Amino acid sequence: MRTLALRGGARVAVVAAQWCDTFAVVTRGRVQLELRDGEPGPVLGRGAGFWLRGTGVRALRNPGRRTARVRIFTRRARTVTCQLAQPTRTVTEPWRNDMSSINDTGVGADPASGRTSRGHRLRRLVGTGFLATVAAMAATTLAAALARALGVDFEIPDGGESIPLAGFTVVTGFFSVVGVVIAVAFLAWSARPAERFIWTATSLTVLSMIPPLICGADAVTTTALMGLHLVPAAVMIPTLVRGLRTRAD
Repeated sequence: MRTLALRGGARVAVVAAQWCDTFAVVTRGRVQLELRDGEPGPVLGRGAGFWLRGTGVRALRNPGRRTARVRIFTRRARTVTCQLAQPTRTVTEPWRNDMSSINDTGVGADPASGRTSRGHRLRRLVGTGFLATVAAMAATTLAAALARALGVDFEIPDGGESIPLAGFTVVTGFFSVVGVVIAVAFLAWSARPAERFIWTATSLTVLSMIPPLICGADAVTTTALMGLHLVPAAVMIPTLVRGLRTRAD
């Protein structure tokens, strides 16, 4: 019986041969399973038991800030035969040879790799979000210019003035940056960032349709404004979701 300690944000890779004959129980904190394709898997709380043989889980990660502990139970046999994707192989004393970082007294996994991986993903997401923001601003401005060329005046009754093209550009840029900030926050603190972002961004897009409906503009302007809300959403949401789902190198 051994204990694996994962400090906040730490990640430890799963080697199938080392887990083929073990059963683990979370005794403190939370542990998230990282799936084969890099997607975040379920988060297991205190008292949850699990085994990893044949699951395809490639890493364990601590999504919280406090140290998590996993109690690992293994049979006493010196030789364990594991059925892997490749031909059957025999592993002799895997804990002693290949997993010396885990011992009876418990050793904390180095969180540096986890922080580095997360930091890399955050930087990459910010870069992707910046490019998507520029693309969304350009697409929305172009769509507004095309609508104006087709006869849409974008006149709002309250002010009696037409919305300038620069107004569409600025507003699109502002709310696109807000979307990037939300995506970064989910990546940093959520166990399921892509799913949470999709739900949040879709809800905000639906809510953004309310102002055009109540501004008092004519039907053509209202329809055009609602369409222009969908243009940046169509650019930003899929791009950021892909960034949230892309695994770290």
